[in-house]
Amino acid sequence: MTGFSWNWDVFFLVLLALLALSLIIFGILTAYFGSNKSRIVGASLLVVGLLIGIFVILGSHDVFGVSFITRVLEPTVFYIIAAIIGVVIGLLIFLGAIMKT
Repeated sequence: MTGFSWNWDVFFLVLLALLALSLIIFGILTAYFGSNKSRIVGASLLVVGLLIGIFVILGSHDVFGVSFITRVLEPTVFYIIAAIIGVVIGLLIFLGAIMKT
């Protein structure tokens, strides 16, 4: 059995990128739908998410030595598309089995 080695640089970049994306989305939702104080918190989340996202995209090569676009974003898009296709095929098989019964 071959040993599995973690690529910690890519792991942390994906972690930071998803943190930034979630903060941006939740910040927008909180700023739009929140009340007075919640809007301030939402705007803060949005700004922090944007700062982390800019750091991940522009600073990933300097800090981690990994290009975010070629080593993280392209494979991630590829895997997400493959996962969506797999889920749709599974859903169609499930619906086909349910409709037959």
